[in-house]
Amino acid sequence: MALSRARLSWPRGAAGGGESTQLLPQESRLVELPYPSSDDDDDGSLAADMDFPMAEQDPGAQRPVPRKPGTFSQCVRYLAFLWNLLFLLLGLLALAVGVWGMLAKGLLRGERLAPLGSDPMLLFVLVGLGASAVSLAGCLGTLRASPCLLRFFVGAVLAFAGLEVLGGLLLLAAQHRLRDALRDALLLCLLRYQEEPDLRFLVDEMQRSLRCCGLGSYRDWETNPYFNCSAPGAQACSVPASCCLDPWQNGTVTNAQCAFGVLRLGDVAAGAIVHLGGCVAQLSAWLRGQAGGITAAAAVLVLVEAIGVVMALKMLRDIAPIGVQG
Repeated sequence: MALSRARLSWPRGAAGGGESTQLLPQESRLVELPYPSSDDDDDGSLAADMDFPMAEQDPGAQRPVPRKPGTFSQCVRYLAFLWNLLFLLLGLLALAVGVWGMLAKGLLRGERLAPLGSDPMLLFVLVGLGASAVSLAGCLGTLRASPCLLRFFVGAVLAFAGLEVLGGLLLLAAQHRLRDALRDALLLCLLRYQEEPDLRFLVDEMQRSLRCCGLGSYRDWETNPYFNCSAPGAQACSVPASCCLDPWQNGTVTNAQCAFGVLRLGDVAAGAIVHLGGCVAQLSAWLRGQAGGITAAAAVLVLVEAIGVVMALKMLRDIAPIGVQG
């Protein structure tokens, strides 16, 4: 509030001008001006100061800030990216092989109606898709420091590792049924030998390397509709050329007719041309001999997956915000 001027008057004397004039102040009046006073300014400044967030005034409040990555964290990040990139390339390679195999056989173009469940290329496609998706999530999560993608990567790898460990335990618990499972799988391959080029390749390689023929004996090929003696065609009463003792002609070219008509012969005569023993016993013995190598390979695979999970968890810890005292 401002103080207005005091209005002064000069009273005149009743007699003569000789009397001295006395200055008498009249009652002063306070006038309220429209301008803020100094007290109002101080109050406004204080109110303006109080408009700041309480987090800046309260010393006990915290505000999350990202961690500053160190040298070791940067190395882990680069290694995690390379790890995921390697498995991404391997997954894409497996996917490409599977798709190429299915396209080459005309399965995706509808030229044949062979079931996908018995096609080995389907395994390549599924493994390639799974490995590519998980590794791509790991790569993007590493590059963008995305907690969501890294958590998805960790969960997927742990799920895969759990399935692998569970499969290994079931295989160990059911060793006595391994022979029956092999027999069923080989029987499927035997029945679809002419229809599935992949199964034919696997069967031929197995019979050549293990020097065997059929499941229990070479006569198991009679169950194949093309090799059965009642079937029409030149392959009737025959077995695949991979059963022959010497399947090569002139040492370089496979003699596809080396086993023609073998099923019409007796065991003694047939033993001079083809292997008489079956492949189930030979394959079971080979798997038992390779049990140590298979176990070591499975352990290495689980260890590699564990390394990827540990690196992803380290990155999640590095990118997690921390509280700083204000």
